[in-house]
Amino acid sequence: MSSPKTAVISRQSSARRSFIKQVLATGAAVSASSAFAGRVAATMSQARGIVALDHVAIPIQNVEEMVSFYRELGFGVREAGQIVSIHFGDQKINFHRPSLWQSGTFTLRAAAAQPPCGDFCWVWEGSEAALAEVLARAEAEIVAEGERAGGRDGGDAVGQSVYIRDPDGNLLEFIRYS
Repeated sequence: MSSPKTAVISRQSSARRSFIKQVLATGAAVSASSAFAGRVAATMSQARGIVALDHVAIPIQNVEEMVSFYRELGFGVREAGQIVSIHFGDQKINFHRPSLWQSGTFTLRAAAAQPPCGDFCWVWEGSEAALAEVLARAEAEIVAEGERAGGRDGGDAVGQSVYIRDPDGNLLEFIRYS
C-alpha cells in the first residue's frame, strides 16, 4: 500500500504525463499544418545539433547558506563575481547573486524568476544509507519520499525518490533507479 505522499507524487507524475501527451498531440497537429510544416522541420533539423545541457541558472537569495549547503552535499562550488556555480560531472548550475538579479540591468535571465524557483532531480547511484548520511551532514529535512517514474527511458523508468529543500526553498529530488 502506498503512502499519501507517494500517492500525491504518483498523481502529479500522471498529470505531467497527461500534459506532455496533450502538448505532443497538439504539436503533431500543428506540424501537419502546411503553414508551420517547413518551420517545424527546420527547427527539428537544427535541434539535432544539440548534444548536451551546459548549465541552468537561477537566482538565489541566501548566498552563504546556499554555498555551505551544496558543499555539504558534495558538489564542487566555484564563486566568480556575481555568479556562484555548483558542479557535478560535466554539468553545472549557476546561481545568480541577489546583487545581479535585483540590479534591474541584468536581462539575460527569466524575467520573473525569484527564489525559490528551482526544481532539480539528481540521479543518486549510491546506497540509501549513504544518501541519508549526506543529507544528515547537510542538515536537510526530507519533505517527501517514495517510488515514481523518472526521466530515464522517456520517463518510464521507476525509481525511489527523496525530496528536500535547499536554504532558498528550491526543491531537490534524489532518485535511485532500480
